[in-house]
Amino acid sequence: MSKEPFFRRVGALYQPTIAGRGPWNPNSLHGRVVIGLLGLVLEERHGDPDFIPARLTVDMYRLPGFDPVEVATRVVRDGGRIRVVDAEFISGGVSMARATCQFLRRGDMPPGQVWRPEPWAAPKPGEMPAPDDNRAGMGGMWAMRTISGGFGLAEQRRTWMSEVRDVVEDVPLTPFQRVAVAADFVSPIAHVGDQGLGYINSDVTLYLHRLPSTEWVGFETTYHGADDGVAVGEARLYDELGPIGLASCAALSQRRPPAPPAK
Repeated sequence: MSKEPFFRRVGALYQPTIAGRGPWNPNSLHGRVVIGLLGLVLEERHGDPDFIPARLTVDMYRLPGFDPVEVATRVVRDGGRIRVVDAEFISGGVSMARATCQFLRRGDMPPGQVWRPEPWAAPKPGEMPAPDDNRAGMGGMWAMRTISGGFGLAEQRRTWMSEVRDVVEDVPLTPFQRVAVAADFVSPIAHVGDQGLGYINSDVTLYLHRLPSTEWVGFETTYHGADDGVAVGEARLYDELGPIGLASCAALSQRRPPAPPAK
């Protein structure tokens, strides 16, 4: 991709770029790039074509800055059908986030029919107009095409999004990396309301029964619940061929920082 990546490799470390800046603090990284890097390293070191990364859970307990990042991984279980691997995101020598990925071996489908939701009746991204202001999430961090429900409205939201940057420079996005870096979007799409986004997510869990086959990932909010400043959200995930899984998150109430004064 031609746009600046979120990280550059420097020896065994990953140097963040300004492209990964988050919305809550101008000196910190966006959660999506933390998840994306953990997913990339887990897949590079422990992925296997015979396995599907069926679950990725990331706990984010500190806002990392722009210090060089180390990712340490540890195999918890490497069995014939289940592989479980932990990863830790260490920024400036301090642990900022951790992940667990469960890889499940592909196999034959069992006989019989099981209930499934109705197909997603949504237009494909290529069938939708793409004005500039509808493609650039957070100033160009990702591309977006809103299907229904707008930000600033208290209603269910459906949207397509597509990555426009590599997670790590000169490492083309794989299907898993593409959906891993996108998964953090479950928080704003599930938790934003008519007064804006008042929650910062502390984790993301991504469930996949198959990897996306196309560039665009679809999100459809299916749950938001909140009490005492703690929220839980969920969205169904799609590619252009149909459903691929779910994403969920927990979140804490959070005030956005004031906008910097105009120069």
